Amino acid sequence: MKKQMMMMLAVVGILFGLIFGWKGLKAIMIQRYIAAMKAPVVTVSTIKAEESLWQPTMTAVGSLRARVGVNVTTELAGMVQTIYFTPGTAAKKGDVLVQLNAGTELGQLQSLQAQVELAKITYQRDKAQYAARAVSKQTVDTDEWNLKNLQAQVAQQAATVDKKTLRAPFSGQLGINNVNPGQYLNVGDTVTTLQALDPIYADFYLPQQALAQLKMGQKVKVVTDTFPDKTFAGDITTIQPLVDSNTRNVEVEATLPNPDFQLKPGMFVHVTVNVESTRKYITLPQSAVSFNPYGDIVYVVKDMGEKDKDNKPVLIVNQIFVTVGDTRGDQIAILKGIKAGDIVVTSGQLKLKNGSQIVVNNSIQPSNEAAPKVTEK
Repeated sequence: MKKQMMMMLAVVGILFGLIFGWKGLKAIMIQRYIAAMKAPVVTVSTIKAEESLWQPTMTAVGSLRARVGVNVTTELAGMVQTIYFTPGTAAKKGDVLVQLNAGTELGQLQSLQAQVELAKITYQRDKAQYAARAVSKQTVDTDEWNLKNLQAQVAQQAATVDKKTLRAPFSGQLGINNVNPGQYLNVGDTVTTLQALDPIYADFYLPQQALAQLKMGQKVKVVTDTFPDKTFAGDITTIQPLVDSNTRNVEVEATLPNPDFQLKPGMFVHVTVNVESTRKYITLPQSAVSFNPYGDIVYVVKDMGEKDKDNKPVLIVNQIFVTVGDTRGDQIAILKGIKAGDIVVTSGQLKLKNGSQIVVNNSIQPSNEAAPKVTEK
């Protein structure tokens, strides 16, 4: 009985040993199979890292303002008699724009002028009589006062008549005509607008940290969506001597030549300020950099010096941490990590890891423009 029990235990032990042995052998075979499997070859696009010149800049948004601009208004009320200007044309300083009816004022002026002539005659006659002791000094003084008083009234009335003629206060471009002949205008009514457009000002704001990099005469570039293919150049002409206590921004004024009057007051613009001399940086498309919380990386291609079954070189990628700088358009500056001449992956990184084998297909490349243009379809 005891012998049979021992044999049964031995058989059970052998059976369990075979079962666990088979499972262990199966696991080892699976591990060897997985280890023998090659990672799939990943198709990527690449670019050669090259140095290019970078101009350090600051950017802002702003608006345009006329060098001088006013609404031409009336100082006195009156009826529009004649309109001399053509809307939308240029006017020179002093050009007559509108004549208001001044008949009554002219009549009063002529009456005062006649009184002045009579006062002159009276003054000269009494002055001669005073020399002959025929009249008193008081009479001559009264005559002189009366003459000067009338002359002052003539000057005042002449100014009133002159104000009935609206003239261009400076040279500029005229706007829309808001009046018609025979229309009665009250004091302050707008006749048209007058804007001096060449040069024109661009007003924009920069953070107070930028003050150390700003100076008079600094070059700026201005673009507007009105002329997306054109850049307007100018210079900084005024830096506000105070910082806004609410926004901590400083206002800056740039002056732009505008001989063709393409730029108009009130336009929204993008302003770029050149702050330093140009520098050379390794430049890559922004798509080449994988941005991660633990660091920014690129994949650099390495030739293993071997051939595959199709007699093509075997290529792998190495994961490299880089230090990035400024961006411009589709590009990014690389400050540290790679050197000129390195071949860098520009697309397909999501399937890559350190040591992945790749095949290069550059038939389609990501955008790599320093100043991409936005086109509407």
